[in-house]
Amino acid sequence: MGRIILTGDRPTGKLHLGHYVGSLRNRVLLQNEGNYDRMFVFIADVQALTDNADNPEKVRQNIIEVALDYLSCGLDPEKVTLFIQSQIPELHEMTQFFSNLVTVQRLQRNPTVKAEMALRGFEGGATDDNKRGLPVGFFTYPISQAADICFCKATTVPVGEDQEPMIEQCREIVRSFNGTYKCDVLVEPEILLPTNLACRRLPGTDGKAKMSKSLGNCIYLSDDRKTMEQKVKGMFTDPGHLRVEDPGKVEGNPVFTYLDAFVEEGDFAKYWSEYQNLQEVKDHYTRGGLGDMKCKKFLINVLNDRLDPIRERRHALEQDIPAVYEILRKGSDAARQVAAQTLHEMKDAMKINYFDDAALIAQQAEKYRQ
Repeated sequence: MGRIILTGDRPTGKLHLGHYVGSLRNRVLLQNEGNYDRMFVFIADVQALTDNADNPEKVRQNIIEVALDYLSCGLDPEKVTLFIQSQIPELHEMTQFFSNLVTVQRLQRNPTVKAEMALRGFEGGATDDNKRGLPVGFFTYPISQAADICFCKATTVPVGEDQEPMIEQCREIVRSFNGTYKCDVLVEPEILLPTNLACRRLPGTDGKAKMSKSLGNCIYLSDDRKTMEQKVKGMFTDPGHLRVEDPGKVEGNPVFTYLDAFVEEGDFAKYWSEYQNLQEVKDHYTRGGLGDMKCKKFLINVLNDRLDPIRERRHALEQDIPAVYEILRKGSDAARQVAAQTLHEMKDAMKINYFDDAALIAQQAEKYRQ
């Protein structure tokens, strides 16, 4: 069967640095290493609609934004199947079948679902001014995600650590399906986390635990130099580091988390030669005598080095948008062929392949001839 990767993003806005270090950068590396037999990357517009049903235009407009970010970061449609979730109707059939194998109580225990509910202001069936009633589609998000993973029999799902509960629930669904229908049609996926711990959950520029579009604390991959620099200069640091000579804290300081995530060998020789490595900077900051703005200026230089090639590729891609949509169309057609085959195998296992089951038809014919 081979090794297969599946991963994707919701099109609720342009992708940001959290997406990049959490999975996107690694996707490009995995694509180029050639250690996997096939790689699927999708734009999860159906899942985006679970909490944007009243604003479908937002999702529609952001399809191209995500596609441009994918391609500008280096995803190659010759090596990766890029597709749009809603264009694969077989996924919705799989989701329905899987929903019969998961209890409401199990969904309620999923910590990722609970965290996302709180973030978006959903609270059960509440309808007061501060809370919105919980859409069923949003609540069953993990089931839909399991279908996304299972349609291509993905063996590996590269995501951030906040998605671990979702992958575990997918594994449970796979075990339940294969066990219930006494088959080995579906595959239990393994999670692939970033090896750099700082990349597993990049904080927002405001110091919040997670970079999030809804919190307005993002640096986007498509931000121009001026915008990005303004965001870094305004970034939260150690509130106790009031003067340059004051000792500072590195832990919980977003500037240093970003440096951990982005600094590469050679950056110091190029931009800050008085230090040999990041640990020397951290030591100096901790004992006092190093200002926040110097650290931020270094971070700006490092980020521009990483983002300038992405910006240039994005600008070129923006000149031929129909070609980008054609890439997505071809990828969606290819993904649908794979999904149709898996769904056929699932229906065989479930014994609902009525028109293909010659033995059933013959049995029923014999029954009514008596």
